[in-house]
Amino acid sequence: MNTHTADAPRSPCIDICVLDDGDICVGCYRSASEIAAWTSLDAAGKRRVIELALERRRAAGALL
Repeated sequence: MNTHTADAPRSPCIDICVLDDGDICVGCYRSASEIAAWTSLDAAGKRRVIELALERRRAAGALL
């Protein structure tokens, strides 16, 4: 079920769509499965994906 609302976050895509060996996008740090599921996630699901991507970005040293 597609439950988009006005408070749903925008996609974190920055148009650098390349997956690394772990199937993580080097641009937005979402996994391939998270990217594929994005349009069907509700606002809370999208926020969780963004949190996970931020954790990956920090772990990679790409964010201070």
